Amino acid sequence: MSIPVWLITGSSNGFGLLLSLRALKAGHRVIATVRDTTRSADAVRQIEEAGGKIITVDLTESKASIAKKVQDAENIYGRIDLLVNNAGYSVLGGIELFTEAEAEHQIQTNLFGPLYTIQAALPGMRGRGSGTIINVSSIAGQDAQPSCGLYSASKFALEGLSESLSKEVKEFGINVLLVEPGAFRTNFLDASIKSNISGEKAYQGTVLEATLQKFEKATGKQPGDPKKAVEIIFEVATGEGAAGHLKGKILRLPLGKDCFTRLKNKLEFVQRDVEATQEIGITTDLDEK
Repeated sequence: MSIPVWLITGSSNGFGLLLSLRALKAGHRVIATVRDTTRSADAVRQIEEAGGKIITVDLTESKASIAKKVQDAENIYGRIDLLVNNAGYSVLGGIELFTEAEAEHQIQTNLFGPLYTIQAALPGMRGRGSGTIINVSSIAGQDAQPSCGLYSASKFALEGLSESLSKEVKEFGINVLLVEPGAFRTNFLDASIKSNISGEKAYQGTVLEATLQKFEKATGKQPGDPKKAVEIIFEVATGEGAAGHLKGKILRLPLGKDCFTRLKNKLEFVQRDVEATQEIGITTDLDEK
């Protein structure tokens, strides 16, 4: 049995770094990506000392550039068994106030980047008749809160892409796993770009302003332990450990108590809409004889 080969994007910190180190600890081969080796020097050192390889990738690059980077990664060990689309970020603020550049960069990074890595890695997986694609989404990909409009849009789209992909590649022996973390104690919020609403008086004292203030105070107080989350991701992806029985059996992997609370509330909200509209909604079919 060959040693599993991982390609993990966004490995400079958080889940990406921890998962890279966890896979290397298991004796697997890891190719980890960062945007800038100088800015990510500590992560690069940790990964390389553990036996991993580093390549630089910016998910806002062109499709052709990303495809070449994925091919370069595949050439290192001759295969990619597990692709982890972890790289991403959140731009926070009022939907009315986002700039064109903010919107385009958010969607490019969180949706088109993963799409292009998937497209580049799939032929090899399909040819071997096996593989796992792990897309790191968020509870925001199921439940959109004020100030998270663009971020949620990117993650809702990633969820739709993943759901469709899972059905398209199942017959080729390829699994798709959609990770939906809640609030975990990483630097994710620190790295979020906050849109300035102070100049728009209409939003002062609103739920938007209150939500932004809540996020600003949340750093370092998130309930989730990223190491525990990464262990579960590793187990579900590899079929090992306490969560290994879930390999290939689930699409969505929610993580964190807060995530499950929000998911259940969202399901109840959708169910209420279904029940309220069903009687009138089903009357729209053609009256065919």
